[in-house]
Amino acid sequence: MKFQQLSVGASLLGLAYATSLKDVCTASHAKSALSASDFMEGVSIKASTVTASPVYNTSVSGQIFFPDATFDYCNVTFAYSHAGRDDQVWLELWLPAPDKFQNRWLSTGGGGFAINSGSRSLPGGIMYGAAAGITDGGFGGFTEQVDSVFLLANGTINRDALYMFGYEAHHELTVIGKAFTKSFFGSKDKLYAYYQGCSEGGREGWSQVQRYADDWDGAMIGAPAMRYGQQQVNHLLPNVVEQTMNYYPPPCELEKIMNLTIASCDKLDGREDGVVSRTDLCKLHFDMNSTIGASYHCAASSSTINLKKRVSMSSNTPEQSGKVTAKGAAAAKKMLEGLHTLDGKRAYIWYQPSSSFDDAQTQYNSDTGKWELSITSLGGEWVTRFLELVDLDNLPNLQNVTYDTLTEWMKLGWSRYEDILQTTMPDLTPFHAAGGKILTVHGESDPSIPAGSSVHYHNSVRKTMYPHMSYKDGSNALADWYRLYLIPGAAHCGPSDYQPNGPFPQTTLETLIQWVEKGVSPKRLNATVLQGEHEGEKQEICPWPLRPLWKNNGTTMDCVFHQASIDTWTYDFDAYKLPLY
Repeated sequence: MKFQQLSVGASLLGLAYATSLKDVCTASHAKSALSASDFMEGVSIKASTVTASPVYNTSVSGQIFFPDATFDYCNVTFAYSHAGRDDQVWLELWLPAPDKFQNRWLSTGGGGFAINSGSRSLPGGIMYGAAAGITDGGFGGFTEQVDSVFLLANGTINRDALYMFGYEAHHELTVIGKAFTKSFFGSKDKLYAYYQGCSEGGREGWSQVQRYADDWDGAMIGAPAMRYGQQQVNHLLPNVVEQTMNYYPPPCELEKIMNLTIASCDKLDGREDGVVSRTDLCKLHFDMNSTIGASYHCAASSSTINLKKRVSMSSNTPEQSGKVTAKGAAAAKKMLEGLHTLDGKRAYIWYQPSSSFDDAQTQYNSDTGKWELSITSLGGEWVTRFLELVDLDNLPNLQNVTYDTLTEWMKLGWSRYEDILQTTMPDLTPFHAAGGKILTVHGESDPSIPAGSSVHYHNSVRKTMYPHMSYKDGSNALADWYRLYLIPGAAHCGPSDYQPNGPFPQTTLETLIQWVEKGVSPKRLNATVLQGEHEGEKQEICPWPLRPLWKNNGTTMDCVFHQASIDTWTYDFDAYKLPLY
């Protein structure tokens, strides 16, 4: 590591002489800490970019992945470059006051095509005595996403940006952040390193655990957008279903089908609370045709939906009244079955019953008075920019696109980006050998990333690392260091407005810290109902493969092993000749 424009021998202000945030939170002290740190070859810190600002009495509330808190912190930003590249990568680090520092580091991730979530995730580290950081990946600023720099020109991939997004930027954030933190506080003790992220941030977490075992002590991974080849194209499945059936259901019809599913499957877990805790039993017992003929009504509305950076959709939705049609029920059923080729082979999985049909939303044409196809940019941009290598935010149409086309797009994305974005390496032996711990959480009613995706990867790791053990024994062995929790009723990286009484594990990072540092293993995961009539209620979430079952009139919950339920989460992806982990 080189530090530009500053002598490596510059003195480091030790905490023996500085006991307050004001004393240490200066640009000169940050520069001293950077010059005294040993990072990695080929990285040069740009001294002229270093800033440090103390921030006092900051309050955060109403967050999903950490509780309310008030704290002080030091905001440090600086940029670095790579030898041989004309680049600049920015880091933003928040460091707790010296008397609050507990020898911890936290890396945080992004969402969608963003490599960070701004400063929203950083308080989750400060409140636990950890320095926390984000990276801009070298994309031109913390608000820039990789899709804006992915193509140098039509047909030409920006490989540096691709690999930084895939895994390199977070590795560098961790190495630099950890070394800087120890120097900043003058610490000689072990620095515990943690990761926390959801969605794309969850995939980024897996990218680190799978490659850099010695960097981490623990990872809190939420609803990871892994298996990019399949995941991104999967958003287009409802659009192709609608086009193939030549039926474009009003949004209110699909919402009615979802609400009827929730109402029908609510009691299957033994407790009536408006939450579907057993979507597997829902799969086994719910008949989609039972929704046909049910009346629905939705008032007129106007809205602007931010689909992703630079892409938003404004719409005026008229009043909707009618009854669920046979075509509407058939379309919903087809989507829930997941993508199959025209000859019936499975290519991927779909969301669990009780999830909302976000990807299936149609648009109203006021000129024709009809509902029409609305291609989701979440999948459309992936095809245009990342597969066709054309600088477009979405597909103009789905002309001649079939279920086989979607499968071929999945194959192309898988093969082209397997080593970068697929992020499904199932052999985690190095991480396990290093003593690392993993807690994965996934909303069971996630409408953006299938809950079955996390289950399938968990099974892939189990079968790879414990191939000679039975299902139960292998699962128990895996639970010693890697645990998966499906969150009843939860949506994508948060509670669901349609199932507001569902619990959410707001203090999972704290649970992970206790597991890593104190050896307190979480048999069940603590959770709190964050909204609805049950707001504030404390619940527990069962570890996979155990499933919740309420007894005594819904007052006592057991975690049970039910093979028929587990079988509904097991998939044979026979559309591919290679194993899909």
